[in-house]
Amino acid sequence: MTTRSNDEERREDLATSAEPEKRSIDKGTLRKVFWRAFLLPSCYSMDRMQAPGFCYSIMPVLRKLYGSDKQEFTDAMMRHQEVYNNTFACSPFVLGITAAMEEQAANDKTFDVSAINNIKVALMGPLSGIGDTFFWGTFRIIASGVGISLASQGSILGPLIFLIIYNIPHILVRVFGLKYGYKLGSSSIDALVKGGLMAKATLAATVLGLVVVGGMIASMVTVNVAFVADFGSGMTLSIQEVLDQLCPCLLPLVLTFGIYHLLKKDVKPWVIMVALFALGIVGKFIGIF
Repeated sequence: MTTRSNDEERREDLATSAEPEKRSIDKGTLRKVFWRAFLLPSCYSMDRMQAPGFCYSIMPVLRKLYGSDKQEFTDAMMRHQEVYNNTFACSPFVLGITAAMEEQAANDKTFDVSAINNIKVALMGPLSGIGDTFFWGTFRIIASGVGISLASQGSILGPLIFLIIYNIPHILVRVFGLKYGYKLGSSSIDALVKGGLMAKATLAATVLGLVVVGGMIASMVTVNVAFVADFGSGMTLSIQEVLDQLCPCLLPLVLTFGIYHLLKKDVKPWVIMVALFALGIVGKFIGIF
């Protein structure tokens, strides 16, 4: 009986040792992400916006989780080359949630990695609205008012007070955003996966992300037709007004889908940019734009 028991224990030990080691993120890795996040806006791409900076910021997490597998590491890096744009102070919160989702993906091969970018895109709009309102529209104005008031009196405290008033909430949001973003991400993802709600959450995030992208097209892409048809006797017809009556922002939508189609056809981005410059110059010269 004793021999059989020892054999069973030995088999259990072997089975346990054969299980893959769980990949996890430590505090040191998150600390590296925090400091790198300050450099996030320094690397900006016109076609992917803050994506290169985001990839640089999340790099310590990817190295920690996928460093031993070159292909997994490469795939993870490519995931974070998708379009990303957010208020800088709010980005650590997204980085925390992303780190938690990457940790889940590294330990669960059935995890849908497309959910990572869907969540990022879904958070861009709401967090940008909140961040721009508070940091660009509130804290900066208050700090500038106090700082300029002191500086106009010749006080050296003017610029110092400006930096203090603006950066105290800025740093606090970054610190607690990363911390609670990671905690929220890890706990909520486990609950979603176990409850079978991840597919629904991914679908909701995808829909919200598409809405955000649609809003970005309408607000950030501008194409106006300046040509006005003159039929004599004071009768004119504005092409732009006709298009707006049919569908507001129709031309920006058509232009965006056209560029997307060209990118899917593997046309180089620089070729598209040069063509757009040429189209704009020629169109302005002949009076279309």
